[in-house]
Amino acid sequence: MAKPVTMRFGKFRVLLGDGADPEVFGAPCGFTQRSFNRTKELNEEVIPDCDDEDEVAHTGRNAVSRSASISGSGVLAKSAYPIWKAFYEANESKNCKVEFDWGTEVTTVTQKFHLSSFELSADLGANVQISVQMDSDGGYTEVTV
Repeated sequence: MAKPVTMRFGKFRVLLGDGADPEVFGAPCGFTQRSFNRTKELNEEVIPDCDDEDEVAHTGRNAVSRSASISGSGVLAKSAYPIWKAFYEANESKNCKVEFDWGTEVTTVTQKFHLSSFELSADLGANVQISVQMDSDGGYTEVTV
């Protein structure tokens, strides 16, 4: 049996653009968990059997829109706090990249995101934690090189 090609945590990166020209992307420090989720909104309708209207109908689905979200959590790094705070306070979405480094090739998804949730928490005797949620704004590009 052949082993699958996999990747470790550090090869799955979330990068935030700085808005400069040319734009520079960086990964704020501190995440110990991150996820990238894609969803598709669908409309549903019942499609009858025209030859036998008493037959159980089937559900048809049509794609309406695509959306993506990025979430991450971990320890709050002092260097990352001003980056997340500025992103939260911005009224505009920000260019972000999600990278998957497979070792022999890298897949990069680039899309604008809003920072929709910015949570700080702490437990007695532990480090301050951060949890963020970003939601997509518009279309994306995906390139593998």
